[in-house]
Amino acid sequence: MQNKSLLIIAREYLSRVRKKTFIIMTLLGPILFAAIVIGPAWFATMEDREERIIAVIDSSKLFIDKIPETEYLKFEYLENTSVEHLREDFDEAPYYAVLYIAHIVASTPSAVQLMSDRQPSLNIRMHIANALEKELERQKLAAWEIENIDDILSSIKTSVNIRTIIWQDDGGEKESHSELAMIVGYLGGFLIYFFIFLFGAQVMRGVIEEKSSRVIEIIVSSVKPFQLMLGKIVGIGLVGLTQFLLWVILSATLIIMGQQIFFSDLGTPSSETIVAEDIFSSSTLQPSEPIENDSHDKFMEVFASISAINFGVMLGTFLFYFLGGYLLYASLFAAIGSAVDSETDTQQFMLPITIPLILSIIVMMNAIMNPEGAVAFWFSMIPLTSPVIMMARIPFGIPVWEVMLSAGLLIAAFIFTTWLAGRIYRTGILMYGKKVNYREIWKWLRYNS
Repeated sequence: MQNKSLLIIAREYLSRVRKKTFIIMTLLGPILFAAIVIGPAWFATMEDREERIIAVIDSSKLFIDKIPETEYLKFEYLENTSVEHLREDFDEAPYYAVLYIAHIVASTPSAVQLMSDRQPSLNIRMHIANALEKELERQKLAAWEIENIDDILSSIKTSVNIRTIIWQDDGGEKESHSELAMIVGYLGGFLIYFFIFLFGAQVMRGVIEEKSSRVIEIIVSSVKPFQLMLGKIVGIGLVGLTQFLLWVILSATLIIMGQQIFFSDLGTPSSETIVAEDIFSSSTLQPSEPIENDSHDKFMEVFASISAINFGVMLGTFLFYFLGGYLLYASLFAAIGSAVDSETDTQQFMLPITIPLILSIIVMMNAIMNPEGAVAFWFSMIPLTSPVIMMARIPFGIPVWEVMLSAGLLIAAFIFTTWLAGRIYRTGILMYGKKVNYREIWKWLRYNS
């Protein structure tokens, strides 16, 4: 009988890994994930090399030659002209946009207009707004007749980068990255939610297909219904596990290759200085003021933060909660599939199962923002929500006893739901042509073994 169960597992596994959809998704998944990781950093390093000239009509006379230019963004200050005049010949003018500053700008911040025949980019708008704000602040401070106001403002300009350090039990210290922990937690929780729904639904559809085609009658003549259900769950679970491991290996390979190709110089910090001529920078330093070239250093810090993650712990806990959550929900999906004759009849039974999963996605945001809170703790203990919520909390370094308690409750819940689903499965799998309700399922549960 054990060999027959293995045959069922092998059949479910091989029939699915050979499908074109499995192969395509296995290859596309890592490519998309690597693009999400590498793409933003690569695009951020690309410079917009199209020179843009903005005509400035400053009625207040406060900002003449005060807006810092960049290598590809220039400002031309016009006098004795109007916005209406520029608009008439704007198609032939060399201007990207017209910036009009009203004379009441000091008291009415909204008295600034950026006009063009296209939608100006957000980067340009933020660059101009930040420059005007800084200049207004400087002039208002200068009205107090403080000597050397420009030197004072330059000397007090400061940026703060808060590093977070975790004190470990062995007396050591470990630097953590809260933003990265949030991203990893959200990604881990969402992937478990996605995999549970995807492969749990495959279990349900597989049971319905075999039941509707009457193939199940031949199979159960040589295999017990419970063994058939368990074989189907385990087989499809191995498919999901295989796909996930391939995603991890291929994604890591592509990210490492992308880092070597696009960011090969991130291995050592750059000590060069550059002029503040980056349009994407929020700084409004004058062009003559050098600032540290921190663009590469920031990307180096990002990749260093990623490499600092304990992927062994993350991968191990992910596999456990994925398997535990999948086995718990897949048994319930299998029970639903055995109780109905078609997929359209599953709606009334799907709601009680999907509500905890949907609720876990909602609570996951709270768990990421406050991983030590009571809401995050209790939902990470409830087996129906713990796979998603606990994965969102683990990157923040929660106590081991909480993980062990959550894992124990999940295992106990899986054993109970498998037993429960088995009692429904063995009766429902051979029931045809009858609309099943919750009262009928309750009767099946009360049948003796």
